[in-house]
Amino acid sequence: MSLINFDAIRELVRSGSAKHKQELFKEVMLMVLARATRADSNVESVEVTQVRNVLKEQTGEDISEADILTAASSEVFESQPLERYLTNATRKLSDAERVAILSALAGVIRSDAEIRYTETDFFDRVATSLRATPSEIAGLIVTSG
Repeated sequence: MSLINFDAIRELVRSGSAKHKQELFKEVMLMVLARATRADSNVESVEVTQVRNVLKEQTGEDISEADILTAASSEVFESQPLERYLTNATRKLSDAERVAILSALAGVIRSDAEIRYTETDFFDRVATSLRATPSEIAGLIVTSG
């Protein structure tokens, strides 16, 4: 299965079907993390390795470096910007999934030697698009009611 064409996001936005929820999480995670590798226009191999490791851990998918780099460049082929897809997708993601995406994104940004403004700007745009609260950004999840 190739995650890089983002069909689950498109299908979920069109139909609202819950059956695509797990695929949606995988695709959003891939899209966000892959794009993070080039947020500062300097794709580091350590960032790509971090993305591969996180995707394997979070989704069970072993995504190749080539697929990650393709996904990082996929905005050229999209009809809507990342923020619009994330805004649409966030309604179908659980709080835990949104926190996992933000936590993984922070890990990718921290994986190379320095954090640049463009990376923090990318994080902020993703967090805003996912409608993350400050507590979610901090990784705080309510575990019981």
